[in-house]
Amino acid sequence: MAEEQLVELEAPQRLAGGVEAIRRHLRVMPLTPGVYRMIDRRGQVLYVGKARSLRRRVTAYVRPDNQSYRIRRMISETASMEVVTTHTEVEALLLEINLIKELRPRYNVLLRDDKSFPHILIARDHEWPRILKHRGARSRPGEYFGPFASAGAVNRTLTALQRAFLLRSCSDAVFRSRTRPCLLYQIKRCSAPCVGRVSPDDYEAAIAEARAFLSGQSQSVQQAFSERMQAASDGLEFETAALYRDRIRALTRVQAHQDINVEGVGDADVIAAHFEGGQACIQVFFFRAGQNFGNRAYFPAGSRHYDPAQFIAAFVGQFYSNKPPPRRLLLSARPAEDALLAEALSLKAGRRIDLRWPMRGAKRKLVDHALANARDALTRRSAENATQRELLGRVAELFDLEGPPERIEVYDNSHIQGRNAVGGMIVAGPEGLVRNAYRKFNIKGDAAPGDDFAMMREVLRRRFSRALKEDPERAGGSWPDLVLIDGGAGQLSSAQSVLAELGIEDMPLAAIAKGPERNAGRERFFTAEKPPFSLPEHDPALHFLQRLRDEAHRFAIGTHRARRAKAVRQSPLDEVAGIGAARKRALLHHFGSARGVEGAGFEDLLAVPGISKTVAKRLYDHFHPEE
Repeated sequence: MAEEQLVELEAPQRLAGGVEAIRRHLRVMPLTPGVYRMIDRRGQVLYVGKARSLRRRVTAYVRPDNQSYRIRRMISETASMEVVTTHTEVEALLLEINLIKELRPRYNVLLRDDKSFPHILIARDHEWPRILKHRGARSRPGEYFGPFASAGAVNRTLTALQRAFLLRSCSDAVFRSRTRPCLLYQIKRCSAPCVGRVSPDDYEAAIAEARAFLSGQSQSVQQAFSERMQAASDGLEFETAALYRDRIRALTRVQAHQDINVEGVGDADVIAAHFEGGQACIQVFFFRAGQNFGNRAYFPAGSRHYDPAQFIAAFVGQFYSNKPPPRRLLLSARPAEDALLAEALSLKAGRRIDLRWPMRGAKRKLVDHALANARDALTRRSAENATQRELLGRVAELFDLEGPPERIEVYDNSHIQGRNAVGGMIVAGPEGLVRNAYRKFNIKGDAAPGDDFAMMREVLRRRFSRALKEDPERAGGSWPDLVLIDGGAGQLSSAQSVLAELGIEDMPLAAIAKGPERNAGRERFFTAEKPPFSLPEHDPALHFLQRLRDEAHRFAIGTHRARRAKAVRQSPLDEVAGIGAARKRALLHHFGSARGVEGAGFEDLLAVPGISKTVAKRLYDHFHPEE
């Protein structure tokens, strides 16, 4: 049934109740700029909006007949409002963007997977600068180049820069400890400044050349290398000439990945949105110093009922809420309130940001190229989603669900003889894996080492106890339509006991057990409603369920390894109050290991420089509590 028809079935009293709730707040609402939040009966924020005049803007909501279906439905769910006033409309816009990112209201356009982008950093906090990949806040002294669209693009560029300029990439601790050149020197990817194989002046010259290359002067750098290669060749220094030849080739490989370079574009992001079938894709291309640093596709949620101008404005605001924008943005359409958006971005960046939506010329060709990529990406995603919906329909048939599941949760545990035990939960739905919904559980209970059943019971008890507390009516979409557990009849029984204990009786539950000799393709499925069954080896549904099981296994193992690595890095000395880095270092130097400290006597501890009688007693008592 179409959404417009569903509107007619909306309970009039709910809509009237929402209007009345808004009207109550409207009586005391100021005429000043600010941000308002629409809140439902469970205290969840439905929508965040900004206004030049709060009262005038919110007044529109008490006349629902003039609103779209999306707004009428939002009004019908509204139980209360919250308002924050600001000095200017620009401040209101910036606050709106921050609140949308934090609260993620379901009636706003929401940008998914908006993690920070990697940069290349020439670190300047050491006398021999280091070149490395950097992601996150720019707190380290040095020069940052990027952003790059992916870690792969950064890694390719770093490898080429090491070959071309022989810059060090090792950590400062490794640099200090070297007494002879490492392997990178042997394969001609570092000039070994750690052991004095290059002078400070020559190394600084190489840093300057790398900076020039990353700043867009790649042709001049390559020309200089070509001249040196020719000079070496003319002087019969063929090994030196071959070295410069290899360095030129390395730079050429980087440029091969930067294929749509446009004269005069400088530093700019190209942002293009394509809409089709109620869905949208936005492509972002990154240009720095005229070089193409790659692109990324986004599929924001909540795009169905927004016009392109509002949609692009909402995307741009959220996209640059946690990253600095370049000086110029080239957009596929004029955004809503473009002057206000440009002022807000400029205020946040501390410099003027220029918004353009070119209609012709070389810059329009860039936008058209991004539009074509957005259209192709949306077509591919729609095809993938259609296949995904077919698979979910088949899963519904296999497990007797009421309809194709919107949310499947898959659970697995990982440990080594019970140590560093963790549980992992992954989530899948109509659009594939929902990685921001993954959860890890550090096993805290008193289960016997290796008791997988007890571990699974703990994980499920914690997961669904919280779900019952946060959403007892199952109205928020956070409850699964199917729970899939890695294991056999025993794991299924353990899961059933936990759900019964919590009073959850209608949760579809299944277990997937590896086949004989753990052969993929011979898995058996266990449910409470039917005997165990297997699927044909080439059944697409089997491959789909295998991928979900393997993803849960991968996530649980990765989480376990991270926890185990953290435990390895920790020392028993870290548990003793008053033992900081200096005392810990002194103890380890004196006794050779933490185990040596544990076995040391009181007088032996006193002999360590920097260890007072009080600290020695604290250490001895910690490792010998029975005495």
